[in-house]
Amino acid sequence: MSLPRSFFRGRGFIILISDIIHDMMRNMVSRKHNLFVFSNKQRVFSFLKILGIVFLGFFILGLTLFIWYLSELPRPEKFSEGEIPQSTKIYDNSGNVLLYEIAGEEKRTIVSLNEVPSFLIKAVLAAEDKNFYEHRGLDFKGIGRAILTDLRIKSPLMGGSTISQQLVRSYFLTRKKTIERKTKEVILAIELERRYSKDQIMEWYLNLIPFGGNIYGIEAASQSFFGKHISDISLEEAAILAAVIKAPSTLSPYGKNKNELLGRKDYVLERMEKEGFISKEQKEIAQKEEINFNEILNPIKAPHFVIYVKDYLEKKYGSEFLTKKGLKVYTTLDFGLQTRAEEIIGEGVKTNKVYNAYNASLISVNPKTGGILAMVGSADWSATSSLPEGCKTGTEKSCKFDPKVNLILSLRQPGSALKPFIYALAFQKGFTPDCVIWDVKTEFNPNCNPSAEQEKDKYGNDCYHPKDYDGKYRGAITFKNALAQSLNIPSVKVLYLVGINNALDFLEKFGITTLKERERYGLGLILGNGEVTLWELTSAYSVFANDGELVPFNFIVKIKDSKGKIIEENKKTPIRILENQIARQINEILSDNELRAPMFGSNSSLYFPDYEVAAKTGTTQFHNNGWVVGYSPNLITGVLVGNNDNSQMAKEPGTVLAGPIFHKFMEETLKIFPKENFKKSFEVLTGKSILDGQIKEPHSILYYLNKNNPLSEENSQDDSQFPNWEYGVQNYIKGL
Repeated sequence: MSLPRSFFRGRGFIILISDIIHDMMRNMVSRKHNLFVFSNKQRVFSFLKILGIVFLGFFILGLTLFIWYLSELPRPEKFSEGEIPQSTKIYDNSGNVLLYEIAGEEKRTIVSLNEVPSFLIKAVLAAEDKNFYEHRGLDFKGIGRAILTDLRIKSPLMGGSTISQQLVRSYFLTRKKTIERKTKEVILAIELERRYSKDQIMEWYLNLIPFGGNIYGIEAASQSFFGKHISDISLEEAAILAAVIKAPSTLSPYGKNKNELLGRKDYVLERMEKEGFISKEQKEIAQKEEINFNEILNPIKAPHFVIYVKDYLEKKYGSEFLTKKGLKVYTTLDFGLQTRAEEIIGEGVKTNKVYNAYNASLISVNPKTGGILAMVGSADWSATSSLPEGCKTGTEKSCKFDPKVNLILSLRQPGSALKPFIYALAFQKGFTPDCVIWDVKTEFNPNCNPSAEQEKDKYGNDCYHPKDYDGKYRGAITFKNALAQSLNIPSVKVLYLVGINNALDFLEKFGITTLKERERYGLGLILGNGEVTLWELTSAYSVFANDGELVPFNFIVKIKDSKGKIIEENKKTPIRILENQIARQINEILSDNELRAPMFGSNSSLYFPDYEVAAKTGTTQFHNNGWVVGYSPNLITGVLVGNNDNSQMAKEPGTVLAGPIFHKFMEETLKIFPKENFKKSFEVLTGKSILDGQIKEPHSILYYLNKNNPLSEENSQDDSQFPNWEYGVQNYIKGL
């Protein structure tokens, strides 16, 4: 009778063989009395016959167990079929700084054997299997020594495993010490050695062995323990890695047995000298060298940036894919600039605490490529507590300082930081930088008394008569002077001239997407009664820096799979948003230190003597946010100072709170880039005196336009501002 193949894989075959042996033994026992009626010669022959049958039975049983184990063994080919899970690595723009590793149960990075220092291989050989390149999978001398040791200590530790045995045990089997597991381990080790070269086995071993926690392989261990690529480690660090292999959990650098680890490190170096791998002098120097371990086991560099990148990757590729497929993500981040930005933010917040300002953020970008160079979302990501103590972290409404919330993505009122865009729209509609407008006391609610002394109109609505920051009135002033000095009253008039809906449409073209509730934005929009993010505001300013073109902010240069194939690459192309003539006009205004000096002084934090830098501040009405966004043709930086709960700070402008942070970072960073000036605009003459900067008679600008509808049929206004504007001009002339 033939048995199915599956029969030999289960227990049926073993039971059958056991029954046969049992019957044989029973028959022998039933005839045992015959053993004594024969001669001595016959007795010896009968005894040997019985012994042979018993031996044959046990041989058959052992062979059966062997076949059964063999039928359940995994295929060694799995090593060469790319089934080894690898974590995803996120690097800076140099590709040399590992910012973060996205790992699942196994954090691993595969490296080739030629990337591994020879002294590390020798350290592993000395510690684990000195005869690896001589034996064929089993080291009988090692097994003999292990058995003698087991007998001496009276504990069946079953040591003496070769590197090949350790490899198949860690990848295919469990660490549970049983006869079954040991048998499978031996069979697989022999088969592995038959199929593959020693170097290939060593490479797999170094990439697969555990180092404690979810760390697997020498590259992941080197990055976790020392923050280095495996090719950059020292002899003493190699000895540490070789030492950990024996007992990854017990000998962890972050556990309570660090001294035991260092002791085994010295033992490994002793073994290396004994085997002739290193000299006595090398051993002694390495034993004396201090080992510097990473302070934390799973470090994260540029945390808010990394989290932003990680969220993008998970949405696009899925978490499971990232933890297994070994992607290499090369980002736009400059880690040197990032480190300095974090330091400057920390120093700035420490200074700003006297102003009741406990947090700040910074983003810096190359406007030509849109690549983010530095991104600091809070003053100190690693802080162990928030302010005040006991506040609810993870939200924007409870804490003055919350280390984990990314302030760059928080919605905040921008103060005057939107003014350049409204002036740019005015230039696009035919107004010029030299156009004259009046900075005088003005009431903008047509239903309120033009004297600007009334608080509510007859319908119960608020009257609106904003003031400039210093409370002064300057009379007739050009658009460029009004923008450079960030004057409020002229800017509100400019917004009226271009139309609120037109302005909102214009801002959307620049990438500002958060101003959705149009019905609630009145003329106060230009002074910051809407909410934007530092990310979008800085991106919008990059249009000016890039001569009217927008390259959307991006953070990934390219992504490679585990085979080195590029699966994603940044190919952002510029989008024309604004005529370059208008962008250049804005740049000239915002970079002209003489124009802004009457308000900011001649040596403010916005001024860089050796560089052309355009900059704009923002200060909110209730002093809960302070902004500076500034740029050169090849660098743009935005800084936001504000408490996480949006609480009021001291009554200081953005130049005081955010200005020093902005200036210090830009001053240092500009030196890295080639010096470049803005392109110049050409002169514009319209032939209309008011637009060309000439006033023949002292009247409001509306006097020279369509008084009731300055935009003609393009976007009619609901009311006329002319009476109130003209009243303010005439009163100013009269000295009232």
